[in-house]
Amino acid sequence: MTGHEDNLAVPERPSEPVCLVPSTGCAYDARMAGSAPTCFDFTLPALDGSTLDLSAHRGKVLLLVNVASQCGYTPQYDALEHLWRSFRSRGLVVIGCPCNQFGHQEPGTAQEIEAFCETRYQISFPMSDKLRVNGAEAHPLWQWLQREKPGVLGTTAIKWNFTKFLVNRDGRVVDRYAPAMNPAAITGKIERLLG
Repeated sequence: MTGHEDNLAVPERPSEPVCLVPSTGCAYDARMAGSAPTCFDFTLPALDGSTLDLSAHRGKVLLLVNVASQCGYTPQYDALEHLWRSFRSRGLVVIGCPCNQFGHQEPGTAQEIEAFCETRYQISFPMSDKLRVNGAEAHPLWQWLQREKPGVLGTTAIKWNFTKFLVNRDGRVVDRYAPAMNPAAITGKIERLLG
């Protein structure tokens, strides 16, 4: 694990078409070109150096959150882990995406982030490597999430750490939640999507 924000996230399925998004080096499934992509068409570099291929979660409900270790909202890790442990058997996948774009609140290496999450919050849900969620260098998944579900008054930019996107079993974004929204408050919505 290099801990760099610009790692390639290329699926390990050479028989399937893969394209690199210019200026990011990140991959998405080229089959989505010309059709409406879903969340399951993307990959993320994982915190442990592997690849998180979101197609492996096809048919599940996803909660994607940009996270940081030194943020006032960091205690939300407890609620995120609780959601993961409570509903993963029913098809919920929580994915944390460390980001250092807001107040430099995630300055650590991948190993430091992993150690913090495991020792302080006993995090067991999947975590991406540190990545960008805003700007030209934003990971393609986060660019797509923002286009699919703009924020207040149609703004697309992520405002701060712990912005949350809820994705249904079809891979479509159904809700976007502000950083201050406690993950426990969306339990009912998650249960409805899980059926």
